[in-house]
Order: sequence, then C-alpha cells, then structure tokens
Amino acid sequence: MGKDKDTGHLIRSRYGAVAQGREEGCCGEGSACGGGLAAIEASRLGYSREDAASVPHGADLGLGCGNPLALAALRPGEVVLDLGSGAGFDAFLAAERVGETGFVIGVDMTPEMVEKARSNAEKAGKDHVSFRLGEIEHLPVADASVNVIISNCVLNLSSRKGQVLKEAFRVLRSGGRLAISDVVQVKAFTSAMEEHPDALCA
Repeated sequence: MGKDKDTGHLIRSRYGAVAQGREEGCCGEGSACGGGLAAIEASRLGYSREDAASVPHGADLGLGCGNPLALAALRPGEVVLDLGSGAGFDAFLAAERVGETGFVIGVDMTPEMVEKARSNAEKAGKDHVSFRLGEIEHLPVADASVNVIISNCVLNLSSRKGQVLKEAFRVLRSGGRLAISDVVQVKAFTSAMEEHPDALCA
C-alpha cells in the first residue's frame, strides 16, 4: 500500500464480507469464481481445469492474481505455509502436491475466512491442512518449521512488507523458498485511491 498507515481494519472488514457472501470477490458479479474458477479464469491465472475442479466447493473466491504453485516446485513431504490463505484455494492445491506425508498451514487475519477454510477442510476430509488466525506480519508459526512459503496477491495489502518478509525468513527452514504471486506498484497512488477502501483492498 502507498501510505504507511493501518488499513488492516478495512481489509479485514472487506474480506470478511466476501467470505460471508455479502460482497463479491475480484471476479465481479455474475462470475463463476464463487463456486470454483471458471475455465477461462483458471487458464488466465495459470491454473489447470483439473486444479480448479479439485478444491472443495467454496474454497475459491476469485481473490488471487496468479498461481504461486507454478513457482513453488512442491515436493511430497514438505511443509508449506500459505500467507493470506483466504478460504483455502491454494492451500488445498498445495496439500495435493505435498501428499499425506506433508503438511500445509494457512494463515489469514480474517476470522470469517479462517472459519470458511476450516469448514472446507472438514467437509473435504483434509486433515493435513491447518488454518490459523493471524497476521502475516506476526505469524503464528514456529521458527524454522516451513520448507516453502506461498502467497497469492496478499503481500501488496500489507503496509509493512519488510516485516512480512522478516517473519517469512524466521519461519523458513535452511534452504527454504518463497513463491509469491502478486501485483507491483509502478507509480504513486492518487489521493483518491489512497482514501478509497475498495482500491486499497482490491
């Protein structure tokens, strides 16, 4: 975000509303994203149709901007941390790649998202995925406990990106890796964008 100010309450409120179905995700009204990425959206973001169809119903809210798993090169048995895991879309895909001998931790600061993700995991019988309530600037994860960190269009929402990366390196094991899909600011935000909740949270 442009200004170093606390916008966490705006972000938490917006994504809480998305999790509860009171607001649309990034794909907009009338899209297929709320019930699973449409084939065209899956392809545009780098997911296969099989990926989109394999996650529990309700895990995909159309909030990503790419496919961090395409960069992560996940291997069976690895421990994966998903920063800003939302309803669990990428976490569930990661769980398939690391298998039953691996483990996936999703962290999100929105209670409604964590509740939705946990419900999705329970319905799908995914017991090697755990969703935790927490901020990516202060991860509820032990030191040197993670092989790979993934994140899909979440780091841009933090006004303290340096702290996020500091935490990421704290929890990564030696030789661990980051796979981040995100947007990059290339010019200054206008004052109207700085003050507009939808612009800050989108």
